[in-house]
Amino acid sequence: QNQAARVRVGKGDKPITYEEAHPPHYIAHRKGWLSQHTSNLDSEEGAADRTIEDVFIRKFIYGTFHGCLATELVIKRRANVIIICPIFIQKLPPQKFYFLIGYTEALLSHLYKCPVKMEVQTVEEKVVYKYL
Repeated sequence: QNQAARVRVGKGDKPITYEEAHPPHYIAHRKGWLSQHTSNLDSEEGAADRTIEDVFIRKFIYGTFHGCLATELVIKRRANVIIICPIFIQKLPPQKFYFLIGYTEALLSHLYKCPVKMEVQTVEEKVVYKYL
């Protein structure tokens, strides 16, 4: 009866995104990884630490930009730089977006002791892949 990480089929009136439409076993076939780092390679350490950091970053971004995220975050790690790639809905004025982006970069850079950058894209409304 339970299906983990899947959107349940309803009456056809629930909009879902491309990421939500495909179940987890399609990662690397139809959709990509949402966290890109090298800790899962052979003889690399710190996979659990990276996972905890990613969960904190996601919750922090969801709280800071409440109701503005159009899709899931993509978190990339290149050397010691953390790059956060969100797609936002244009609900807030641009000045507030710029302030929140700078606030997020500064606070997370201070917390993780490494440069944090945000590569932001905005859309007018949430992009619907299909209805379930």
